Amino acid sequence: MTIVIQGATLPNGTRTDLLVDGGVITATGSGVTANGATVIDATGLTALPGLVDLHTHLREPGFEQSETVLTGSRAAAIGGFTSVFAMANTSPVSDTAGVVEQVASLGARHGYVTVRPIGAVTVGLAGTALSEIGAMAGSRAGVRVFSDDGICVSDPLLMRRALEYVKTFDGVIAQHAQDPRLTEGAQMNEGALSSELGLAGWPAVAEESIIARDVLLAQHVGARLHICHLSTAGSVDVIRWAKARGIDVTAEVTPHHLLLTEQLVRGYDSRFKVNPPLRREEDVLALREALADGTIDIVATDHAPHPLEAKECAWDEAANGMVGLESALSVVQAAVVDTGYLNFEDVARVLSAKPAEIGRLAGYDTAFAVGSHANFTLYDPSVSREFGTEHLHGKSVNSPYLARTLPGRVIATIHDGYPTVLDGELVDPAEVAAAAEAARG
Repeated sequence: MTIVIQGATLPNGTRTDLLVDGGVITATGSGVTANGATVIDATGLTALPGLVDLHTHLREPGFEQSETVLTGSRAAAIGGFTSVFAMANTSPVSDTAGVVEQVASLGARHGYVTVRPIGAVTVGLAGTALSEIGAMAGSRAGVRVFSDDGICVSDPLLMRRALEYVKTFDGVIAQHAQDPRLTEGAQMNEGALSSELGLAGWPAVAEESIIARDVLLAQHVGARLHICHLSTAGSVDVIRWAKARGIDVTAEVTPHHLLLTEQLVRGYDSRFKVNPPLRREEDVLALREALADGTIDIVATDHAPHPLEAKECAWDEAANGMVGLESALSVVQAAVVDTGYLNFEDVARVLSAKPAEIGRLAGYDTAFAVGSHANFTLYDPSVSREFGTEHLHGKSVNSPYLARTLPGRVIATIHDGYPTVLDGELVDPAEVAAAAEAARG
């Protein structure tokens, strides 16, 4: 498929045309043309490299009432993503080569995004024995990221062994940092507000203590460690200290932890119930500053869909989690671009290049250069919208941004050289699947 993008503004502010042919960018500059090409007018639009989410819950297999690989991929595409890493808490758990290959093949068949499975660290996420890490790494899925996300690998010896194992093939352990003993029954951030509301608190030290332990283990072993959904100012301090010591650790922050605070819990609206919980304003500001100075490496959504019955219930019975793929880029703009912490070159780094690097995902190291893979999104940062259920394209609607005005809109998404979103709308699934098959040759 041949596509001409006219007048796009690159992250560095320069304007150019782009010619896409055979899945790669074949020419750039002013006045690029090609006979029979699909032409997209990108005047006034910012071209970003395809977004990469290192932390997505697609739920399939086993929890298709919440999400499937297809519906999650469509949600990702409309949000500007071209690759997502699918967490392992499925049923059966993604702890064998067979399951991760199934997830990867479903993503390839549907074609909206590249789906890279994340393998479980422990068998059944039970925290007692290591999973088939080597088999998953050597499978057709080529797994390089392993996580029990949702559950902390709390046993220090097991964590050490996992770090030693993945080191042999340049893998990474992505830790959900939550001391289980310190957070039993926790319902929200621990502090004055939790006492006022009568809800059991989730203390910051439960996150910070696990991060401190694990960066020391990573240093001892000489392995790569990634910290999921960092949420406190104290965690930022630990990561900053570890990086100053040369420890090979990376960290992510979610869009919701960059924008929302614990004050939203006052209404007991379970859309705001998440793990780790929404924190104080001081934590939000510390996270923004850490993302700006590179202490935090990336933004990842932690897209966590749930059916209505899991959320429309009493606060203490409600499931943790928020959907976030469709809104991520807009929330990042609101939280750290419009507030002056980042520019769009920074956004390209924290939402594309760096997450791809951490996940060892090829093809994202050079963006918009001739010969590079054609994975990019065209984004209009000048518009705003009241975010509603009509903007959600997965199976679940547990978004914390409903009825909130958000900036920006994805106008087009190009994945492996073919469009998955055009004029702000998803391309038909049959067309995308056919294009994906043709791209595979």
